[in-house]
Amino acid sequence: MKKVATIAGSDATGGGGLEADLKTFQEFGTFGLAAITSIVNLDPNNGKHHLRLLPLELIREQIASVFAGPIDAVKTGLLPSREIIALVQELIPKDIPLIVDPVIGGKGTQDFIKNDQVQALREELLPQALITTPNLREAGILSELGELTSEKQMQEAAKKISLLGVKNVVIKGGARFDSEQTLDLYYDGRDFRRYPHPVIDTPYNHGAGCTFAAAITSAIAKNYPLEQAITLAIEFVQSAIAMGEKINPYVGHVWHGAYTHGEKRLEYSDEQ
Repeated sequence: MKKVATIAGSDATGGGGLEADLKTFQEFGTFGLAAITSIVNLDPNNGKHHLRLLPLELIREQIASVFAGPIDAVKTGLLPSREIIALVQELIPKDIPLIVDPVIGGKGTQDFIKNDQVQALREELLPQALITTPNLREAGILSELGELTSEKQMQEAAKKISLLGVKNVVIKGGARFDSEQTLDLYYDGRDFRRYPHPVIDTPYNHGAGCTFAAAITSAIAKNYPLEQAITLAIEFVQSAIAMGEKINPYVGHVWHGAYTHGEKRLEYSDEQ
């Protein structure tokens, strides 16, 4: 069985963060391991999110536990300080695929990562990565181009991010340009590939970005060629968004089991 790891923040509501990663890993038939960098909680009185960082030594101990045995691929998510980024860069083995989801904020939140940490991502972690998966906003920040408002600007951002040393860049389009069709753009350092797909009209899409990167991580661990891994990840996330579920009065999450119809597993029946 393939083993995949996530080093990320914990989302107490279960939709994003390492909870999304572990659910996705399981759906792909891989064994997931995790190191928690921070905890994001939701205030039930007003829906605001609060971030709590874990001590560096505790993160170090978790990462050591994760890599006590062989790992086939590793994903990073929320790394909310320069010190945490430096620690992760130091401890991740250099001979396994690294997928960097450059989490700089979340839906309905203030930025989790400030400029100092963005620079650390650019300088320390992205040069090690096989692939990075920023959304439009994150791509604009990492490329230093600001708000991206066209496919041409997405291409320019991908080129600039590639120059940081990361081998492959996928910029997720969301529904920012077109209310009916969204575009994910893949750049391998030479050529672009477009992945257009329909916009799913639902507010229950929290966790989609984490899930997308986790799906790519799982597929790479299972030896999918990168372009096929991206295609499968898009299909997986589209299914997850289509079956999004309202979780509390403030957020609704993607359903990670949608692609494999996980909601039907182990249903009770008295017809034996």
